[in-house]
Amino acid sequence: MAKVTHADIHILQGKKHLHFIGIGGSGMYPLVQILHKKGYYITGSDNNETDTLAAERALGIPIFMGQRAENIQGADLIVYTAAIMADNPELIAAMESDVPAIERSVLLGIVTGQYSNAICVSGTHGKTTTTSMITQILVEANLDPTAVIGGKLPLIGGSGRVGESDTMVCEACEFVDTFLKLYPDIAVILNIDADHLDYFGTVENIIKSFHKFASNATKAILVNGDDANSMKALEGLDKKVITFGFGEENDYFPRNIQVISERHTQFELWSKADGRLSRMVIAVPGHHNVLNAVAAAVASFQAGATPEQAAAGLSHFGGAKRRFEILGQVRGITIADDYAHHPAEIKVTLEAAKSMHYKKVWAVFQPFTYSRTKMLLDDFAASLSIADQVVLSEIMGSREKNTYNIYAKDLAEKIEGCVWFPEFPEIAQYVMSHAEDGDLVITLGCGDVNKCANMMLTL
Repeated sequence: MAKVTHADIHILQGKKHLHFIGIGGSGMYPLVQILHKKGYYITGSDNNETDTLAAERALGIPIFMGQRAENIQGADLIVYTAAIMADNPELIAAMESDVPAIERSVLLGIVTGQYSNAICVSGTHGKTTTTSMITQILVEANLDPTAVIGGKLPLIGGSGRVGESDTMVCEACEFVDTFLKLYPDIAVILNIDADHLDYFGTVENIIKSFHKFASNATKAILVNGDDANSMKALEGLDKKVITFGFGEENDYFPRNIQVISERHTQFELWSKADGRLSRMVIAVPGHHNVLNAVAAAVASFQAGATPEQAAAGLSHFGGAKRRFEILGQVRGITIADDYAHHPAEIKVTLEAAKSMHYKKVWAVFQPFTYSRTKMLLDDFAASLSIADQVVLSEIMGSREKNTYNIYAKDLAEKIEGCVWFPEFPEIAQYVMSHAEDGDLVITLGCGDVNKCANMMLTL
């Protein structure tokens, strides 16, 4: 079998033809962009037509619709996504061939190793927003970064871009230790919380993985100095450490935070060493986004941005797709969508929503994975109860089977006035027949609950 799990960083050397199974995946597209620009001949396959496939075809990349064994012919490296099932005929052919086959995250790690200033952004919460903020700052400052983001950034028209500089900005996901395959020069740790416990088992094991991630940094670690778990992850490391946080004992911190409109917050960025650096205004709501902005500014300094350039980029950042994204209004009811799928993320998102002076805040939540729902049930109930009204869909099991015997009704019973429905059309109909002019309805979850938001816009 030719499968490669921990690839040599030099595996791309001597390769000419790269074939991507599942080339339309959001995580594949930035890698396709980068490697296409580097001169590799790329082919790919997928099962469904998407805007991503159209963009890849516009680059001149041949794409096969449908996945068949013969699609891999001529390739000297095959890349596949974790979402490809083991019985996929094209993947089977790849594994039975003599051609090396690597999973997308392994290739991402190899690519980060080709940049001398790879800024890898980790954390249980806030990775996509912070990675997007850094990218926005560096692009607007003409520092020309390469970027791989876990969501779509309007400025670059997608989830990735190819730059000519030696700086790469990359989201570093801890799920199944994916981020340990990266080669960070600057390792950013936003926070460490209990998540993916089906894999890690305990918070202590999560901290150990972040310790390994941080140990791979070649230049510096940027860490949330207010977060005890994040600081614990650095114990025993002999690395340059730069701290950020709300506390003024950190190397960088905000002062004079003021909410100046429903979506705008201003603050002053201060350095313990140099004093006041700049005044900043962000156009994304919530106290947590102030901290994301501080982290992004400090990370951008490591790539040569000035405080003024950081402030300019942040002032134009309106959020990544599915991060408190306002989708529209129907009869005075505002419909928004957010990727929050962990109790801590839901808490800060709903607190931000409640601060925005809507009459009522409706939370429409799609729980994701049975294990997370079971293990964090009471935390989910507490966070969702911040909303005025909660509506649940059934749990999206994703990669899991319901061996936990957990259902949406179990969560609904812990939230006063909560209702649940098995299908999105029922949810959309219920919400839009009960919500009123001046209300905010926000769909929450990392599955496909945004489809429900789009249904509500049509009612």
